[in-house]
Amino acid sequence: MTTHSRGPHLTLCVGLDPQPAVLEAWGLPDSESGLKAFVRAIVPVLESSRCEVVKPQVAFFERFGVAGMRHLTVLLGELRSRGIFTIGDAKRGDIDSTMSGYAQAWLTPGSDFETDAVTLVPYQGLRALEPALTLAGEHDKKVFVLAATSNPQARQTQMAIRSDGRTIAHGVVDDLWRWVEGCSASAGAYGVVVGATVAVSDYTFDLRDYPGIPVLAPGFGHQGAVLSDAHSLFPETTPVTAVVARSVLLHGEAGCAGAIEAASAELSS
Repeated sequence: MTTHSRGPHLTLCVGLDPQPAVLEAWGLPDSESGLKAFVRAIVPVLESSRCEVVKPQVAFFERFGVAGMRHLTVLLGELRSRGIFTIGDAKRGDIDSTMSGYAQAWLTPGSDFETDAVTLVPYQGLRALEPALTLAGEHDKKVFVLAATSNPQARQTQMAIRSDGRTIAHGVVDDLWRWVEGCSASAGAYGVVVGATVAVSDYTFDLRDYPGIPVLAPGFGHQGAVLSDAHSLFPETTPVTAVVARSVLLHGEAGCAGAIEAASAELSS
């Protein structure tokens, strides 16, 4: 599911968003039992399509309460046993003491919700995320910090100007980069979320100034960005994990594997 051809290093990620329309497409009820059946059905589909990276959207499990989170635990364990890299799309962020609890839940080996990476929200300040940043380094995990997201509602906040003259999105990328430099950490473990539908120049930063910083890029498929354009959307020095979700899941159980394989081929084209 990766490509090393012209342009940036690209990896396809399947976002698992079992929302009502997706469960319906899989012939399942929008209920806890439907979610359980989805989890049971999606794993062999991902395996057969040789999917390497999966991003479960935690909200669509959490909406079914404790039972839903149990199903997420089962899913993560099944994916881990098959060597599929998992990104917990939990978007956690808080003051450092609370952040420590979130970090332990998602980044500690053997925890119920152990993932290989987790998404973080930096709006209490990048330094407030240090417990997660540090734990990720200790356990060979990764984090992706929200910078310039693909949803249009975020623009007003993320394009606001900080006291240092940078946009908030630019400041997030720069603060993370400087944190990594200051800690002599492995830069590949610390990435940012930059939507594929975003023109980063609008946010006053250039990813070429941060060579090698990993990018998690939502926005492909259903949100409008085209996978075959990924080569031109990001610089050659940027490892990009391109996310597709509804555009493959809505094909249902019978068509999902083929849709994933088609997406991978498009990304490599």
